[in-house]
Amino acid sequence: MSVKLTVVVMLVFSAQLAQAQAPIKIAIIDPLSGPFAAQGESSLWQLRFAVDELVNSQGGLLGGRQIEILALDNKASAQESQIQLRRAIGEGVQFVFSGNSSAVAAVLSSALDRHNRRNPNQQIMYLNHSAVETALTEQDCNFWHFRFDAHADMKLDALTNYISSSDISRLYVLGQDYSFGKTVQESTVKMLTEKRPDIQIVGNELHPIGQVRDFTPYVTRMVSSRADAILTGNWGADMVSLARAIIDAGLNVPIFTFYAAYDGITATLGAPGKDRIYLVHNDRANMDLLDSFVDYNRRFKARHPNHDISQPRIANAIMMLANAIEEAGTSNPYDVAMAMEDMRITSISGEELWMRPDDHQTFQPINVSVHTNEGIIMDADNSGYGLRTIFTMPTADTIRDTSCRMQRPRR
Repeated sequence: MSVKLTVVVMLVFSAQLAQAQAPIKIAIIDPLSGPFAAQGESSLWQLRFAVDELVNSQGGLLGGRQIEILALDNKASAQESQIQLRRAIGEGVQFVFSGNSSAVAAVLSSALDRHNRRNPNQQIMYLNHSAVETALTEQDCNFWHFRFDAHADMKLDALTNYISSSDISRLYVLGQDYSFGKTVQESTVKMLTEKRPDIQIVGNELHPIGQVRDFTPYVTRMVSSRADAILTGNWGADMVSLARAIIDAGLNVPIFTFYAAYDGITATLGAPGKDRIYLVHNDRANMDLLDSFVDYNRRFKARHPNHDISQPRIANAIMMLANAIEEAGTSNPYDVAMAMEDMRITSISGEELWMRPDDHQTFQPINVSVHTNEGIIMDADNSGYGLRTIFTMPTADTIRDTSCRMQRPRR
């Protein structure tokens, strides 16, 4: 072999070796500043921990490739999310995590779909860890978007089943004025009309997202309506402020929520919220927990004493992504997406998690839990209070028909 040919072979081999050892880049685009920073920071800490615990410390993927995380602050703004997405593209990211909020998720999903069609050699896959607006896996679905949380209508189906079995007769609905808040508003009325037409909706209003500092006027209207229960999709700072106003008003009725826990909310609710605040979510809380899941939480708390594993679905997403990369034998997003379709794994909490290929929506049991300090193995916010599951909808009952008509890209 000539010296020139030997050099060429060595260069090719070196390039292949460098590619084989190159990190797999993930960007998380979530709020790290502004009124919803607590939720974005919590997601970031949980993503970093899941990657370290479940992938990097186990030797990486594809023979040793580590996952590298790029944290990008979108300030919960759809416009800023597009700016940060362009930065992620420039950094060679192959996978994007995001979940706060549904308005952001809709923009990212659409933008990535356009980018991937125009740039078939630089495609990116979107893993949605928390944005639950129903349309994202229904009429607005696309091949590159995969959701790891139950969508709003799935959660409301479980929540309204629980409400329908109670003696509630007058319900007040309050939410943030954007797509998810409107879905909660409309679907709650529709489902309760079908299940319990005798329940009166005595209030149904929306408020500007992230702008209300004092919810006293809203709570005053709740009191005046003589509501015997409240339902809200509020999250982040809006949930904290609403909870404080309800507590200050001494409004002693059940409050049904999607996000009234963790990130300072549980500590805010404390004793006054006991047996009054209910939350609908995926993984069971403080009931029939796996020892391995409890240990995972404790290791996280040892590293991050002021944070909690509030979103096990982030660990689930990392596990499913890792499995799909290994099954595909590559980190190429198209091949990984194809491998993830119809995948079933055991979730971090021990339940089967299924990614439906029709719409890229995951399915697992949906639970309703209550805020309490009784029977708590793992509390939240170091408060002594946490969630205890009191109602479970089995996976089979959560599966709904989808209107998604997915257009799959050609290879």
